[in-house]
Amino acid sequence: RAALRAIVFNNPEQRKILESITHPAIRHMIQHKIAQSRSSYTLLVSPLLFESGQATLTQRNLVIDCDEQQQQQRASARDKVNAAQIKQIMAAQLPRQERLQRADDIAINNGDLKFLYQQLDQLHHKYLALAL
Repeated sequence: RAALRAIVFNNPEQRKILESITHPAIRHMIQHKIAQSRSSYTLLVSPLLFESGQATLTQRNLVIDCDEQQQQQRASARDKVNAAQIKQIMAAQLPRQERLQRADDIAINNGDLKFLYQQLDQLHHKYLALAL
């Protein structure tokens, strides 16, 4: 993953090639899974929901948000990636403000998991009501 990440984020053309291969296959799989779902509502968890065009598959868009500093710290801890590479990755993504503008719902995830879970529980009940 680290080697591939270095290639695609240092060469935008290589990233486009990779996305042209992976995005259609991922979209097909998502459509298949959604069609199989028998739940009251189905969640599509996608870090590139807007960038990949997958938002056209959804009725509502929930963004789980945190500030950019926290996002960088979490990416560094999770992926063992240096700050420069994290900034390259974030630059390839939709800006935070645009993601928030496109969201129908926003949950704040700046650290307190209890607060996050409370928000998600409220959204769960909202989504159940909307599904009726």
